[in-house]
Amino acid sequence: MTRAPRGEARTRLIGAARSLVRRKGFAATSVDELCAAAGVTKGAFFHHFATKEALGVALIDDWTETTGAMFAAHPYNHLPDPLDRVFGYLDLRRQLLGQPIPEFSCVAGTSVQEAYETSPAMRDAAAKSVASGVEHMRGHLAEALQAHPVPGVTAEGLARQFQVAVQGGIILAKAANDPAPAHEAFDHLERYLRLLFNRPAAPR
Repeated sequence: MTRAPRGEARTRLIGAARSLVRRKGFAATSVDELCAAAGVTKGAFFHHFATKEALGVALIDDWTETTGAMFAAHPYNHLPDPLDRVFGYLDLRRQLLGQPIPEFSCVAGTSVQEAYETSPAMRDAAAKSVASGVEHMRGHLAEALQAHPVPGVTAEGLARQFQVAVQGGIILAKAANDPAPAHEAFDHLERYLRLLFNRPAAPR
């Protein structure tokens, strides 16, 4: 086993967990596997994390921070029309589907499906992660609804629908071992939004 450089053990453990959990799930990933993949000893693992659950919480928190920064930095956020920003987000989501299925899987979504009852701490971390995704879209949708009001529709509820499409699309892609159902989920969401806001698709 190649040892991690001094001071990098925690970062490498989280990186190894991100890869293994997306491929195998949290419960099926052992501490021994995590240590081997990260190139650290068990002593180093328990120096940084009192339990495997503590690593799970740290993993989800790191995922929330990393993905939040990625979406916040994307150029679609600076488009003048809020609806164009919304469609830009969907375009980015489609681009991410070009990766292998484990690589576009959501760590928070994958983990909470296993741990929602057995680990309240991981469930709470996943809830914050999903909420951060909702909040990112809520701002753009609030501006879109201010410019183009739709009776009975709120930015919060519509932003949650994005999470339904994202998480549901990933689950269907895993079940089919094919990203096509996730593409379809995003396409249907875009059609719904275009109908809702009376924004026809541009000719291609």
